Amino acid sequence: MTPRSFLLTPELADHVRASSEPLDEVAAALVAETAALAERGEASPTYQIAVEQGVFMQLLTRALGVRRAVEIGTFTGFSALCIARGMPADGSLVCLDRSEEWTAIARRYWERAGVSDRIEVRLGEALESLRALPAEPVLDLAFVDADKTGYPAYVEELHPRVRPDGVVLLDNTLRGGRVLDPRSEDDHAVVALNAALASDPRWETVLLPLADGLTMLRKR
Repeated sequence: MTPRSFLLTPELADHVRASSEPLDEVAAALVAETAALAERGEASPTYQIAVEQGVFMQLLTRALGVRRAVEIGTFTGFSALCIARGMPADGSLVCLDRSEEWTAIARRYWERAGVSDRIEVRLGEALESLRALPAEPVLDLAFVDADKTGYPAYVEELHPRVRPDGVVLLDNTLRGGRVLDPRSEDDHAVVALNAALASDPRWETVLLPLADGLTMLRKR
């Protein structure tokens, strides 16, 4: 039940991963434990980002020289692990999440990977936690993978906190293809957000067909 892009056949997904940087033992174990949660019905398999997305985010973090980042929606910590690994040793990643149970799994793997000193978890309502951060343009990167109806508010709160040329990544912006036939409140929220961001002069925007859709915003 390891997530893959709905646009790819299983065979193509295997080829994509075989042609990319492989996961090491720690990251692979985290992905496997998270997949087991989904198989037991304890979590949705859609909560976990695809392996190739994690590899991309680690590469992007390193290429951008990210030193300060925020993640909204951490789950069991694979995306945070990838971001933290792309940072220098003195990098700082603040993770906003509500679940002590799931982030406890994340902490175990961050410790094993030797990046726990770069990551701070703040439990509670993500929007409140985000608003509590200083409204200063210091963030190099933000990753949002949380409640879809909350995305517009997260983007608004991130804008003053991201530096010029900083990047915001929004997950699940293709909604398994349902952006063409929205069925739920979450689907409709993402369709509206996609349209709004494409015409928002504050951001340079591209929706990448990676995994379940990854929108990349650069602050102008």
